[in-house]
Amino acid sequence: MTVATLVDLESLRARLPELAPSYQSAQPFPHVVVDDVLHPEAFARAVEEFPAIRDPFWKGYLHVNETKYGNTQPDTWGTTLNAIAKEFCSPEFVSFLEELTGIENLLPDWSMDGGGLHQTLRGGHLNIHADFTTHHEKLNWSRRVNILLYLNEEWPEEWGGQLELWDQKMTAAQAKVQPAGNRMLIFTTSDDSFHGHPDALTCPDGVARRSMALYYFTEEAAPVRKATNYRARPEESGLKKAAIAVDRNVLDVYDRTLRKVGLDADKVSGVLEKVNKFRRPKK
Repeated sequence: MTVATLVDLESLRARLPELAPSYQSAQPFPHVVVDDVLHPEAFARAVEEFPAIRDPFWKGYLHVNETKYGNTQPDTWGTTLNAIAKEFCSPEFVSFLEELTGIENLLPDWSMDGGGLHQTLRGGHLNIHADFTTHHEKLNWSRRVNILLYLNEEWPEEWGGQLELWDQKMTAAQAKVQPAGNRMLIFTTSDDSFHGHPDALTCPDGVARRSMALYYFTEEAAPVRKATNYRARPEESGLKKAAIAVDRNVLDVYDRTLRKVGLDADKVSGVLEKVNKFRRPKK
């Protein structure tokens, strides 16, 4: 049996009678925010180990709908970050998630399809979206639960970056989550669990909004494939709404092609970045 030593699973399990009802009744979709997920010394080491942006294993997701960097290769992470991710994939933690969410037979994903370490620099953003619904390699895996662990030592509210949770009709944000250090957001993934931080970060140069994301799946006979569905906010200009829609459609074609022929994701990211220069709306 794997024994969690970095994640404070004992405290998480002790809070299940409180957390599970809160999770399942939360609006606009099931979610819960939990603080102090890692033991303090583990959090301190994770912050210290988090790779700088100059690390060669970061991949840029740089287009109209997002400007962030991701590292999906745990073997390139520091020992603490790698061990934390392993604990999040352990049977004990998965069992906690099943009891919290009410979703049985969850499968962790060590391949980090869409997950891993993320960081967003000053001026970066992530438009409101619902995540892709199926695994890109294990095509009968349906995505069900997301966990986001924030890994900033400090993050004042005035820097922005609060994760907004929007209602199904995209009329307004119903909740906002401050990306405070050692805080975890857990939420159910569906084709209308809209979330993002669409406004440009105002953190100082050299500072990044940092997190670890892992996704959990269930095996289904015929899961419905949907690509990441980016959406515009009601108050945004017609030009920006059009740019968001065009970028979304390009990504949908990419997603379909990636699944069919194994297109190289790094090359496509480069193409999207070049296309973005011509159609990014001016403020």
